[in-house]
Amino acid sequence: MEALRPRPTLVALLLLAVVGIGALAVGPIGAASAPPADASSHLATSATPVNGTIQGPSVLGISSTGGYYINGSGGPAYAANGTKIGNLSYYVTVVGPNTTGVVFAPTRNNITDFTSPLANLTVSTVLETLTIDVMISSTYGAANASINFSYQVRVVQPYVVAATLVDRSTADLLAFTVQVALDGTVVGTVEVPSMTAGGTYDLAYSYVTGGLGSGWHTFSISLAQEHGLVTFANGSTVFSESFYVAPAAPNYTIWYAAGAVAFIGVLFILVTRVAARRRGVTRR
Repeated sequence: MEALRPRPTLVALLLLAVVGIGALAVGPIGAASAPPADASSHLATSATPVNGTIQGPSVLGISSTGGYYINGSGGPAYAANGTKIGNLSYYVTVVGPNTTGVVFAPTRNNITDFTSPLANLTVSTVLETLTIDVMISSTYGAANASINFSYQVRVVQPYVVAATLVDRSTADLLAFTVQVALDGTVVGTVEVPSMTAGGTYDLAYSYVTGGLGSGWHTFSISLAQEHGLVTFANGSTVFSESFYVAPAAPNYTIWYAAGAVAFIGVLFILVTRVAARRRGVTRR
């Protein structure tokens, strides 16, 4: 009897099954050699819009410098889970009636942990209102978004109080701090450096404000905590200086307007009466 031979079709099916099982075990050809994807590439960018604020003084005295922090968040630089995956930067331009001698530095920087490093605005001797124009840019790959906003800073003439301190002791004194009060409320401090025995120091404090109410105001400084070792030039441990703020000039605009309306009303009545008289004469 002739031996049974496997049919070609059956053999082919068996071979295909073996190859398929091997492929499932090994995985797609070439998959093992592909480099791992960037860990952040699978993070979806945030749908939160770009936000920004600026922190710093809104009033500066002439020839002074103020510190500012620019805060920002949102946009493509942040993933949906809040992880920062891109870059967040600010760009600043200062505009105003006269920007000669006005410097904002740096005008461009990165924002890390939602805030920037300290930036400084130095103003000139011109009394004016400056505008800090800020653009915050949020980028990740080809995606980018930005926001623009402004912050106004008034440049004013500060109130200055000055006095001379005298070291009345026979020894050198270490540096110390004195407080300056305005109308009984402490508004600032002055750091006095070390003083030599018998030496003097010219103290000065500039008070920057957007405005004071009309009337008399008083600056005062006390050296009582120095226990008589330091006094003012007149020998006293208390110094005060008063000054007067004049009231704002009256605004007569409303009275001018009222007068103009009244004049027009009187003129209208007068013209009407004259016209009525003329019509009466014509009828006769």
